[in-house]
Amino acid sequence: MALNVLASTFSFAVAQHYCGEDLVDFSFFGKAESCGMDMQQPSDSHQHKLQKKQCCDDETLSVQGNGDLLLSVENLSVGEHQFLVAFTYSYINLFEGLQENIVSVVHYPPPLLVKDIQILDQTFLI
Repeated sequence: MALNVLASTFSFAVAQHYCGEDLVDFSFFGKAESCGMDMQQPSDSHQHKLQKKQCCDDETLSVQGNGDLLLSVENLSVGEHQFLVAFTYSYINLFEGLQENIVSVVHYPPPLLVKDIQILDQTFLI
């Protein structure tokens, strides 16, 4: 169940660089590197009107996680606050140890051994 919650809230992005129709590079953590064939912007103002079609293309695939699972303490009602405080107090006190170690078999002596049971049953610890 925890893996399901983690998978539903996880978001990521993949950057891809295509040269023509071939995938040249992809990156999970940053921008994909160029193949070096990108067209440079012309310096002449006359050539701005005549631009050629670029052969390279950058695409970004992004998947957004579910952000609805984030809870805010300000949105809780009074009854929910009381339940949260009572649950926390009882959970913390659940693990407190006893003040003294109570052993109930101190007053009862062990039975006397009439015969050695291990030798009779031939069970030996190795």
